[in-house]
Amino acid sequence: MDRIKYRLMLIMGYLGAVIGAGFASGQEIVQFFVTYGSYGIKGALMATILFAACGGLLLYLAHRQRVANYQDMLGYLLGHKMGRVVDFLLAIFLFLGISTMLSASGAVFYEHLYLSKNLGVFLAYGLIVILLVAGKKGLILSYNILVPVKIVLLLIISGYAAFFVEGSHLEAYTVSLGVEEAWNWMLASILYVAYNFALAMVVLTEYQTITNRRNGIVGAALGGLILGVLVIMNYLSLSKFLPTVLHYEVPMLYVAGHISLTAKHIYTLVLWLGILTTAIANAYGFAQRFSRFTGLSYGVCLVLCMTMALPLSMQSFSSLVTKIYPLFGVLGVSIIAALLYRAVKEMGGELYYRGRSRNK
Repeated sequence: MDRIKYRLMLIMGYLGAVIGAGFASGQEIVQFFVTYGSYGIKGALMATILFAACGGLLLYLAHRQRVANYQDMLGYLLGHKMGRVVDFLLAIFLFLGISTMLSASGAVFYEHLYLSKNLGVFLAYGLIVILLVAGKKGLILSYNILVPVKIVLLLIISGYAAFFVEGSHLEAYTVSLGVEEAWNWMLASILYVAYNFALAMVVLTEYQTITNRRNGIVGAALGGLILGVLVIMNYLSLSKFLPTVLHYEVPMLYVAGHISLTAKHIYTLVLWLGILTTAIANAYGFAQRFSRFTGLSYGVCLVLCMTMALPLSMQSFSSLVTKIYPLFGVLGVSIIAALLYRAVKEMGGELYYRGRSRNK
C-alpha cells in the first residue's frame, strides 16, 4: 500500500509541475505538435518516451547521489561552476515564472470570468502563500489535492473531444505543409520536453527524501508516461479543429466551447488550476533558493518573493511568455543532455562493478 502511495505522490508532483497554463490552455500542444499535422503524433509519442526516461533517470541519480534539492542536482550534473551559472539563470526564470502565472490568473478572471484582473492575481497570491507556508509538506499536499482534480477534468474534456466530436481537416492540413516544415516535429518534441523538464526537476528532486530508490524511479517514470498520454489526448482533440485552432490564444477553451457552454466553464477551472500548480512549483523553488542565499527563513522569503513578483504580474500574460520561455528551453536542453550523460555513466559503472564482483 505504501508503495502505491509514494509512487502516486511522484506522479502527482510530475504532472503538477508540467501541466501548467501553457499545457492546459492547449497553446503548448498546438505550437509543438498540432502545427505539424499528422507528424505531430510522432512528436507526442517521442515526448512520452523522453518524459518517462528523464523522470526515471533523475530519481535514479537523486537516490544514488543522495541529492534532495535542485541546486545540488545542478552542481552534480553540470559541475560546480557551470551548475552555479545555470542555477542563477534558473532562479531568475522561477521568479519570472511566478509573475507570469499570477498574470495568467488575472487574465483568466478578466477574459473568461469577466471579473477584475486584480482579483485573479491576488487570489492566486493568497492561495500560493497559504499552501506553501508549510514548505515541502505544503508543496506535496497541494499537489496531492489539486492535481487529481485537474487531471480528471482535463481527461473528460479532451477525451470527449478526441473520440466523440466529429470532423477533421488533419490530412488536408498535413498535405499543405512543406517538407522541411513537416520534419521539424522531432526538434519541436525535444524542445518541448526540455523546457518543461527544467521546472519538473525542481519539484521531483524534493521527493528523494520521502521515497526509496525503486518507488522513486518507477513513480517518476509512470508520471512521465501519464504525462505523455495527456499530450496525445490533447493533440487528438485539438487536431480535429485544424486549421482554425491555430488562431486562438486558448485553443482548448475553443474546443470545450464546441462541446457545450458547461464544458467551457469546467475547462476554465482546469486552466486556472494549471496556472496555480505551476505557480506553486515556481514559488517553492525560488523561495527555497532565496532562503539559502540570504539566510532568511523560508516563510519570510516566500512572502517576499511573491510580493516582489506582483508588479511584473500586471503586464500582459502573452508578452511575458514570449520573452521568458525561449531562454528556459535552452536551459532545459543543457540539463537533459547532462542528465543523460551522467545517468549512462553511473549505470555503466554500476553494471561494470557488479560484473567484476560476480566474476570473483
